[in-house]
Amino acid sequence: MKTLAKLVATSVLTLIALKANAQSNFDIIANLDDGPGNVTATDNGRIILSLHQFYQPKFTVVEYKNNTLVPFPNKELVDVASESAFKLDSVLGIRSANGIVWMLDNGMRSGVTPKLVGWDIKTDKLHQVIMLPAPIAPKDAFVNDFAVDTRHNLIIISDPAGGANAGLIVINLNTGTVRRVLEGHSSMIPENVDLIIDQVPIQVKDSAGKLSKPHIGVNPITEDLNNEWLYFGPMHGHSLYRIKAEDLANEKLDNNALAKRVERYSEKPISDGISIDKDNNIYLGELAENAIGIISSDRKYRRLSQCPRLSWVDSFSFGPNGDLFAVVNRLHQSAVLNGGVLSAKPPFYLLKIHALSPGLPGR
Repeated sequence: MKTLAKLVATSVLTLIALKANAQSNFDIIANLDDGPGNVTATDNGRIILSLHQFYQPKFTVVEYKNNTLVPFPNKELVDVASESAFKLDSVLGIRSANGIVWMLDNGMRSGVTPKLVGWDIKTDKLHQVIMLPAPIAPKDAFVNDFAVDTRHNLIIISDPAGGANAGLIVINLNTGTVRRVLEGHSSMIPENVDLIIDQVPIQVKDSAGKLSKPHIGVNPITEDLNNEWLYFGPMHGHSLYRIKAEDLANEKLDNNALAKRVERYSEKPISDGISIDKDNNIYLGELAENAIGIISSDRKYRRLSQCPRLSWVDSFSFGPNGDLFAVVNRLHQSAVLNGGVLSAKPPFYLLKIHALSPGLPGR
């Protein structure tokens, strides 16, 4: 009888596990030895990732190809030890649009000027380099993620900087104008909330050995498929905001005028990168709960999946055929955010999310 009871109990647990897996809304499509940063997918299905500088990778950008990671666009450009006159230093934000893979290099590993680099994957040649010197990117800048607006020909970068001076950087690809806007606005700066994952708070150690709990400003950013609304918010914050892209494109509007056009859109958990589908469902990682969730068009948040493997879901990007990719990098276990102690171990993950609706490749 005990054996039968044990078999029944085991069968029930197996069924529960299978059911949970069937409703998990994600698949692990690759186990990665290197901690990913962000991910983008091109309209012809190429998957390109930045490798997170917190893990000191050999290459800063790679392509997931034939079940392995290869340097993108070439070894000379992305090998951080390269002596090439021009190379990428520390890329995090990465997006694809109209055949151009845009790579946002914060320059923090070598202390060089941040820049945005566009690579033409059709011609396999450098498309454009846009430098982001001070005061566009201040001394404490951490240019992190961005949105590409193909309607207004803008690129909008989120920069959490030092927190109080967090802001957006707006690049007009038509005129070449680069502006820093909404610096210090309430929609940019972090709220006074700590990030605690698996009962361990995120902590950084300064040069004197003192521990502190960082609060990070504007980070998640995306734009709807009509290029009408830009959505954004502080990573450490429970609010998502939006502003019309045409207002950001209007160089006659100063910060005071722009501030009046920012609106609070919804509640959100502490989160990193976000993406959006054609029905305006906004996908994000709920960092504190090892979960993936959405803010639907009714402005309500709900979880799609919760699992120990969803340990810091950092970035999302749609690909062709309605595929939605994401990465897991466990940044809270990196030495930088774990009080100087590295506890993260491979594998890290490349995920495919079961999206509710298709999105735009690269976004």
